Amino acid sequence: MSEGAECDLILKITKLTKSFGPIRALRGVDFELRRGEIHALAGENGAGKSTLMNIIDGILSPDSGEIRLDGEPVTMTSPAMAQRLGIGFVHQEIALCPDITVAENIFMAATSTSGAMLMDFRALERKAADILHRLADIDPALPVRMLSISQQQLVEIAKALTLDCRVLILDEPTAALTERESQILFDIMRNLATQGISIIYISHRMVEIFDNCDRVTVLRDGQYVATMNVAETTPGEVVSAMVGRVIDSLYPEKQRENERSGETILDVRSLTERTRFSDVSFELRKGEILGLAGLIGAGRSEIVKGICRLEGEVTGDVALFGRRLALRHYSDSIAEGIVYLSEDRKQDGLFLDMSIAANVSALDVGQVASRAGLIDDDREAELAERLGGRLNLKCGHVGQPVSALSGGNQQKVAIAKMLSVNPKVIFLDEPTRGVDVGAKAEIHRILRELARNGVGIVVISSELPELIGVCDRVLVVREGRVAGEVAGDEMTERNIMYLASVAEERKEA
Repeated sequence: MSEGAECDLILKITKLTKSFGPIRALRGVDFELRRGEIHALAGENGAGKSTLMNIIDGILSPDSGEIRLDGEPVTMTSPAMAQRLGIGFVHQEIALCPDITVAENIFMAATSTSGAMLMDFRALERKAADILHRLADIDPALPVRMLSISQQQLVEIAKALTLDCRVLILDEPTAALTERESQILFDIMRNLATQGISIIYISHRMVEIFDNCDRVTVLRDGQYVATMNVAETTPGEVVSAMVGRVIDSLYPEKQRENERSGETILDVRSLTERTRFSDVSFELRKGEILGLAGLIGAGRSEIVKGICRLEGEVTGDVALFGRRLALRHYSDSIAEGIVYLSEDRKQDGLFLDMSIAANVSALDVGQVASRAGLIDDDREAELAERLGGRLNLKCGHVGQPVSALSGGNQQKVAIAKMLSVNPKVIFLDEPTRGVDVGAKAEIHRILRELARNGVGIVVISSELPELIGVCDRVLVVREGRVAGEVAGDEMTERNIMYLASVAEERKEA
């Protein structure tokens, strides 16, 4: 970026403050966005990133401070006003109408203000197709409810691209995207930047920030910490600025040689579900963390849910410590000590409006029931406090709702819920999705500690650095089958992606 362009600010925020009652979410935050740059915004959960973006988008009003757009002071009174001023916001939480078409969702803002009596659906679909072809092969005539989560995320991005954007805010846009879809998005971002569009990119993934962004601004505890040129800093320096301390490593030490007993905890043989996966066999050994890799749609989650009998008509054998199990329902799986932590903790993993204590005991309320069959509040609280302490859960008290916790602490409550039934095997699906760097490091430490204490740990993750960093072995799933296994020095991103995407074609060739 030239010296002249460095002075060309499209957005300048000065001394912005915002409080929610006694909680000070922003404390005099400064932020500058140059024309045509991709600027990362980093910080732990609760650092103030979402509050700042919601103010820029007109969702919230600041208590004090100034926002200048193209040098002129502005007061954002609503998201509609922000859109008129050229600000587009793609939220992490998908907000589409499921029962109308993709095209109608994409052009909802335009059609609601057009004043036309009749809708030309064919024309709408043609315009939507022109935008979508840059992102993915999605039929604009389909109802949104028929799309996968990753496809819905791409529709959200397509909506923003229809606006005459000068500033585009992307909040964790790749959280539900495949590697290929993410790369397409990055190409689009770079193309938009060359056209003079400025992008604010929010992500916990350092590799995305360092591969695609020009600068990074760090917030911590609602305060501005620093802005750095990506080319002149390191991921370690950014992480240290985020957490206010040095994190020696995101990943704990792996299984040591003297810890490898060779004992098999879980043995899966010829697991098959007619439409989703076929002939899946693997072993989970004592003391290790086993990873499941593969492209989204490859069948990783489906295999694990099949083992736990959460969905599908499954055949094949599952043995625990050499004993063949007769599993028909998830309740049978829980009774045997095999539990599953969903990738969507807000939808399937937790009851957000219920207390921490009630969530922790939810898998087996009998353990905290009195002789009369009623919940014993003291026993429930004691269980939550004991497991929360083991996981270093940060909360005011175990009676507060889970919704009041940060993403990382919500995930700890979900793990505590699994531990409440003294599990022998835990399947964790995307265990660190949406949590900040400090919480990721803690969760990785917890998983290694559980493995060392004899609990079988299986991790599904779309983040290859996470699989490589935390797992002792990785099984790669492709099209519902185990395509191969990597371990030791062979556990590289290249080898995993080879097995996940092209191994079979290369072998046939």
